[in-house]
Amino acid sequence: MSSDPFPVFTRQTWPGHWPEALAGAFFIVNKPLGWSSFRVVGVMRKLLNIRKIGHAGTLDPMADGVLIVGVGKATKLIDTYQAQEKAYRAKIRFGASTASYDAETPVQETAEYAHITEDALRTVLEERFTGQIDQMPPIYSALKVNGVAAYKKARAGKPVELKSRPITIHSLRIVSFELPDVVVDVDCGKGTYIRSLAHDVGLAMGSRAHLAGLTRTGIGPWVLSSALELTTLIHDLDPDDTTGLPR
Repeated sequence: MSSDPFPVFTRQTWPGHWPEALAGAFFIVNKPLGWSSFRVVGVMRKLLNIRKIGHAGTLDPMADGVLIVGVGKATKLIDTYQAQEKAYRAKIRFGASTASYDAETPVQETAEYAHITEDALRTVLEERFTGQIDQMPPIYSALKVNGVAAYKKARAGKPVELKSRPITIHSLRIVSFELPDVVVDVDCGKGTYIRSLAHDVGLAMGSRAHLAGLTRTGIGPWVLSSALELTTLIHDLDPDDTTGLPR
């Protein structure tokens, strides 16, 4: 953002070192598949030797892609960055649903999907899932219920009561249609759960579905092609391997 008083380091602007006098900055990082957002922050805290650090917009471990990390005084603007529009590429797998709405928990229900056509799916995406809609968050989420993260209650087998909330999906585009898998590009506003979208689309198509893969391709003006790889940061900031971080 042009009004941002802090530098934003991307693949194109990263100078290869950490200016010690810098009061704060944002890093546009490509979160690896299988890593939690918290783990990324931990690695960068160790590399930069700085305590004040946080990320804008959590990505689940099974997702990869753009993660914005703020350090130093820049952390005060994290909420502003988190509110930016987001873009995703999602793989929806029809025929089975799970409690978490993704592939991290076992299949709960199965259903036929051979009746789904690309034209019918495109119509449903445009008419029922584009614009401002009400969405029910997944119970396996970090949303707080009486002060406790919903996923903690769900994993403990306790009942979880969540309320639907309005979200905005600007566009949904089918990238590939090879049943049972369909890949879609999603442009959406803050608070959208792509896992819930996959689950709800399965029901709307008279089947079941879950999220089988997810990449965040952009946040605001920053896209995946501009994201720094963690291996690059580790190599540049710890050339002598004093931290013992994986390379």
